[in-house]
Amino acid sequence: MKYLKHFFRLFIILFGLSIVIGLAFYVYAKVSPKILINSANNITLYDKNDNVFFKGNNKKEWVSLEEISPYLIQSTIYTEDKYFYKHFGFDFLRIGKAFLTNIKNKKMVQGASTITQQYAKNLFLDFDKTFKRKWEEALYTLRIEANYSKDEILEGYLNTINYGHGKYGIENASKYYFGKKAKDLSLSEASMLAAIPKAPSKYSPLIDYQAAKERQLLILENLKKNNIITEKEENEAYKLEINLIGKEDNSDDLSSIRYYQDAVLEELNTLDTIPKNYSNINGLKIYTTLDYSMQKILEDNIREAFQNKTNLQTASVVMDPKTGGVYALIGGRAYNQSTYNRAISSSRQVGSTMKPYLYYAALENGFTASSAFLSEPTTFPTQDKKTYTPSNYNNKYGNKPISMATAIAYSENIYAIKTHMFLGYDALIQVAKRVGIPEKLESIASLPLGTNEINILNMSAGYASFANLGYKVSPHFITKVTDGNNNVLYKKEYNPELVLNSSLVFILNNLLTATYDPLYIDYNYPTAISLSSKLKHKYALKSGTTNSDNWNIGFNKNILCSVWVGYDNNDSLTTKDYKYAQNIWYNTVEKIEENIDPNDGWYEKPKNVVGVLVEPISGKPLSDSSKNTKLVYFLKGTEPHITDPTFDEIIDSEES
Repeated sequence: MKYLKHFFRLFIILFGLSIVIGLAFYVYAKVSPKILINSANNITLYDKNDNVFFKGNNKKEWVSLEEISPYLIQSTIYTEDKYFYKHFGFDFLRIGKAFLTNIKNKKMVQGASTITQQYAKNLFLDFDKTFKRKWEEALYTLRIEANYSKDEILEGYLNTINYGHGKYGIENASKYYFGKKAKDLSLSEASMLAAIPKAPSKYSPLIDYQAAKERQLLILENLKKNNIITEKEENEAYKLEINLIGKEDNSDDLSSIRYYQDAVLEELNTLDTIPKNYSNINGLKIYTTLDYSMQKILEDNIREAFQNKTNLQTASVVMDPKTGGVYALIGGRAYNQSTYNRAISSSRQVGSTMKPYLYYAALENGFTASSAFLSEPTTFPTQDKKTYTPSNYNNKYGNKPISMATAIAYSENIYAIKTHMFLGYDALIQVAKRVGIPEKLESIASLPLGTNEINILNMSAGYASFANLGYKVSPHFITKVTDGNNNVLYKKEYNPELVLNSSLVFILNNLLTATYDPLYIDYNYPTAISLSSKLKHKYALKSGTTNSDNWNIGFNKNILCSVWVGYDNNDSLTTKDYKYAQNIWYNTVEKIEENIDPNDGWYEKPKNVVGVLVEPISGKPLSDSSKNTKLVYFLKGTEPHITDPTFDEIIDSEES
């Protein structure tokens, strides 16, 4: 009895304290500045010409509760927060039940966030799961509840939440999915839309129809349990065939622009000067490097290239090499089918697109375009006292010395590994680091053949140092950010850093045109010889091929375009699959530059560089017996001479 009295006294004290603390928090919430909850997700994105291409909370699409189907309102409440109109922002009974359920299952299987809590979470630009963030969200929940009516909170929530595919707010979502206003949604349509916010990339019927139907059934069952609908209405709504549209009102809308939008928002979260919540900034205006016409060209070419080819995926980046600004980006074949942004989130083996970093290192260490190695099957000793036996594509070998220019034209593996071994493994790695490749590269014999995985955006930025004659740039999407009142919160600063010798880069860029030059047809064909009669402009171009990846990266001083093609599950590519990346690249760059004079895109020869006519395959100076001639560039004083020891080797080989 004594212990019972103590327990009861302790309970009274704790209960009293909880009331005092609760009142203190309520007073804090009430006297705090009123949160502008209608600014949640109020983001406007502008392209490089200051034209709007996305509004996260378009005020023209804001609708009152009276303009929203009761089915949608009921579906949302009875799924997300049954006691929304009865609690003060937190459903403690539901929190306790969820806690016990998760303990029992030893994993997170049930959440307990109320509608107000979810709304508070949407006031933040990112979704950190730290204790500090959870505490801030709790305080925002109290402030919202203390300053707004339940109807105002629900209305704001339904007008700002994410319904997938870049659609924020119920009116935008209703028009996108079904081509109708929110007030006209049927029970079947409303229950389908209410299913999406829990996990838009999972429950969008345009991504996984079966998963969407399963969650729709759960929502309908909740409505039936709460006597909102009858069993007959539930069955009819579930079985009803829904006509999904999945299109904008504007027929010119680009579905691929969602990938660009996602990349912008990901970069936004990394900017330290941007407030992490919307409560005091009245929305954000984000000015980007997007070129809408280039994005359309890229999307059209990807659609045309693949047509009915299923499963094969792609990612592509079009960049301004002078600044690193991304003009266009596509992270997959179709955003409606997969929101995974391969351009910014995936890393793939890069194949022979790694070789230009090696050949720049070679030029920096005394090699020239005419430096020759013997092309023949070779086994190399490695640093770990083992051996490495690479092979050329299709096992084609010249069985004679070939120049660096020829090795680039054919993407010769034997020449690349000999160069790698001669320079030392670290030479290639250091050049890649200097141009900004952040991935850790392995110090192994096969590195020049692209056995390491690198992200396509990072690879594009690395090549931009070549396109920019040695100046390193950082890839970016955002040039400026202001708040809703036009106060500048962030402005991109451009400080290009010279990390490579511009004259050597000029020489390398010209060597990379050999990949489609008919003068290099001999025992093999240049890797992009099919483009020799198609290209109207001059580009440095390199392809890369592994069993599961195919790359094409090409540029001049105006534009850089990278294209990757492969399977998400790393399935092997077929012979036919290797055509897609090259076709997308060629059609994209030539369409972008169709109105540009062909002479305006290439580089002026530096004063310390000379052009010399040589035999293209061997690289040796011309003689009376020379059949073909090719103008190749060298630093002054490094021009080839017939008396060079390398060419004595070539002559001996020819005489034998």
